[in-house]
Amino acid sequence: MRALVIYAHPRPESFTAAVRDTVCARLEAAGAELRVRDLYGEGFDPVLSAGEHAGYEDEAANTAPVAGDVADLRWADTLIFVYPTWWYGLPAMLKGWLDRVLLPGVAFLMPDDANTDIRPGLTNITRLGVFTTCGASWWLTRLVGAPGKRTLMRGVRLICAKGCRTAFAAHYLMDSSTPQSRARHLDRVAAQVDRLTGGAASRQEQAA
Repeated sequence: MRALVIYAHPRPESFTAAVRDTVCARLEAAGAELRVRDLYGEGFDPVLSAGEHAGYEDEAANTAPVAGDVADLRWADTLIFVYPTWWYGLPAMLKGWLDRVLLPGVAFLMPDDANTDIRPGLTNITRLGVFTTCGASWWLTRLVGAPGKRTLMRGVRLICAKGCRTAFAAHYLMDSSTPQSRARHLDRVAAQVDRLTGGAASRQEQAA
């Protein structure tokens, strides 16, 4: 298993960092090779420039500005996002990563003479995980439509491998969270990662 974790939070002491650490610990326990991209820590530029936009469909050259990110994406078979939900959606940093890295010829194939619509390009990704925190409640997030979750769990999922396994966990009402609620959430995150990777089942078989 080759897992790529895309992490987006500007503060290293955040609860989202604890979620990331839990995700990485469970992936390592499952025997995964692991790469983590800390978008804020690395100073990733989320802005799609005029030049990049002009060359967006040039599949021979469009990956050059983000070659390292594309190489990680092509290396992975498991893709996991860890981020805070802001205004019901993705932080601008993470949205910018999608804009600049999920390119034609990498994440999807453009329409051609034989195909009228785009086709999946991330067929190497067989597992997709999304772990987030939300200031709003579950019902309010659902009422608004959870656009951030939909972008990843539906939009990105549709360009991954057929039958791609998914996992999702969100801590809602973060502004009124407690040490107990945060601990319970980390337990849920760990369980979701184990379910995604089959790690828990593997450890049970080894112990038998």
